[in-house]
Amino acid sequence: MNMEWLRELALNHRFKLLGGLGGLVFALLVIRFGFLWTLFILVCCGLGYWIGKQLDEEPESLVQMLERLLPPGRG
Repeated sequence: MNMEWLRELALNHRFKLLGGLGGLVFALLVIRFGFLWTLFILVCCGLGYWIGKQLDEEPESLVQMLERLLPPGRG
């Protein structure tokens, strides 16, 4: 197989390939766990990614981030 062709395919169609791979993973998760569990897994992964991204970009403590996101307690 010509590696130059493969590299050109990956560079020119990067998001098509990622979208297809994402669709495949989603389909396999739905088949394995069901639709609602798959949505739960994807929401948890997205939330974990978002928290990690926030901590990477703004090195503040997790407690400060939660205080900013959650409403103050009553009492």
